Amino acid sequence: MSANASSAVVSQEQLLPFLLDPDSYPHRPRAVQLVQTHASLVFIAPPYVFKVKQPVNFGFLDFSTLAQRRHFCEREVALNRRLCPRVYLGVVPITRRDGRFAFGGDGEVVEYAVWMRRLAERGFLLHRLRRGRLGRAVLDRLVTVLKAFYEAQHPTAEIEEWGRVVRLKISTDENFRQTRSYVGKTISPAAFNAIRAFTNGFFQTRRELFARRIRERWIRDCHGDLHLDHIHAGPKALHVYDCIEFNDRFRYVDVASDVAFLAMDLDFHHRPDLAAHFAERIARALKDRDQPRLLDFYKCYRACVRGKVESFRTSAEAAPGAGRREAAERARRYFQLALRYAVAGSRPLVLLVMGRIASGKSTLAAALGGELGWPVVSSDQVRKELAGLPLHERGDAAERARLYSPAMTRRTYATLLAAAARHAAAGESCVLDATFGSVELRRQAIRRLRRRGVRFVFVESLATAASQRRRLAARDRAPGGVSDARLEDRRRLNAAYTAPRELPAAERMMVCNDGAVGGAVSDCLAKLVRQRMLL
Repeated sequence: MSANASSAVVSQEQLLPFLLDPDSYPHRPRAVQLVQTHASLVFIAPPYVFKVKQPVNFGFLDFSTLAQRRHFCEREVALNRRLCPRVYLGVVPITRRDGRFAFGGDGEVVEYAVWMRRLAERGFLLHRLRRGRLGRAVLDRLVTVLKAFYEAQHPTAEIEEWGRVVRLKISTDENFRQTRSYVGKTISPAAFNAIRAFTNGFFQTRRELFARRIRERWIRDCHGDLHLDHIHAGPKALHVYDCIEFNDRFRYVDVASDVAFLAMDLDFHHRPDLAAHFAERIARALKDRDQPRLLDFYKCYRACVRGKVESFRTSAEAAPGAGRREAAERARRYFQLALRYAVAGSRPLVLLVMGRIASGKSTLAAALGGELGWPVVSSDQVRKELAGLPLHERGDAAERARLYSPAMTRRTYATLLAAAARHAAAGESCVLDATFGSVELRRQAIRRLRRRGVRFVFVESLATAASQRRRLAARDRAPGGVSDARLEDRRRLNAAYTAPRELPAAERMMVCNDGAVGGAVSDCLAKLVRQRMLL
């Protein structure tokens, strides 16, 4: 095919009828399906796919001119042939002659398309996962492919420059800058601040680790966008496609960052077991001893990137209302996942939110559970369920005596800790909401959690006597809560409470909870991040 470069401006709206018409294609597909992303128009014309870049400029991505689009089409084909040479067939010019468009020909070039083979939907890892057909064997095949790929990439001084902290911060700072306008929409202020503190704190406390990664040559020309929908496992071949072509710094990354993207995606789709398996297998295959120390940092970054991209979609004017709402929900889930990596990491953590009567511990526990997306197990609810009493009705004196008897208290706490163990065994963190008002109850909790290898932190909710009285008076005015404790019980219950002074600082934090719960949540998240920086 021959074609002449053109300065003619043709809008993609003018091209759409041509690209959607099966008769426009030399192989005459039965139908053409359009899939639109924020940067491309993808035309599925079996057995091929034609991908046209949209004339957009997001700063980090610039397809605004025809010359730029041609350049990045060619880059896309060349870079992706590293991992799937038989899928990327070339770049096809779209021309116009006498007012008619054509693929190739000798008319004016008005656009370019990446020409690819179509891969069967059933082979994509996301499709496999949703159908329950993604197992460890497929991930082991992927590890073999990626090991060969990473070992074939030879870092240069230009590539290794992007492993320096000052360079890494260009990407993370850009992320926070672009996310800021979505604070209060798809990410809470508390989560935004905690994630940023974790990111910057990690840079400050792990400078030698980042320097060692450069010395050991782990900064390479990677894939850059390694998630489930970019990996296809057929019966004979495994393809990893659609790497980043539009910005080299998104590919010039630590191998651990590339690995973290897929591990994060598996976590996002509720398969932390597969995420852990993949990360462990590829670290072993590559003999990467430091990967586990970096994984949560890079998972957090990758989840933030996805949250930001989904947030962008909530602002897309062309997107339907339902599409914007779905994008907002996905963005919230990605940011929530990033927050979990920042405050807890990938392994299960139990937060034992404790405190005196009316210290706001139940409100704090519920708010933390909501912020982190963790289940909350409440002692008030468990106690009444064990006793067979209605949750929102206050029992008489005899029922309350039985409800708060030593025997019922032992059963209640045993049930709480059993629930925490079940969540941890499933790879989930959780929040326990209970007084934990005696040294013995706390010791029992510690013994049971340590026996199962579960990490934990006690969070003591603190409130002044005035706040306690105000909250208890509000309970009397608005009955219907789960707790039966009232103002007349305050002195007795406070006297029975022993502050957790026996706990070491690494296992205990105190949170002032006199005002709005949002402040207590922010304080708690910030303290959890600071604890992580000491590890």
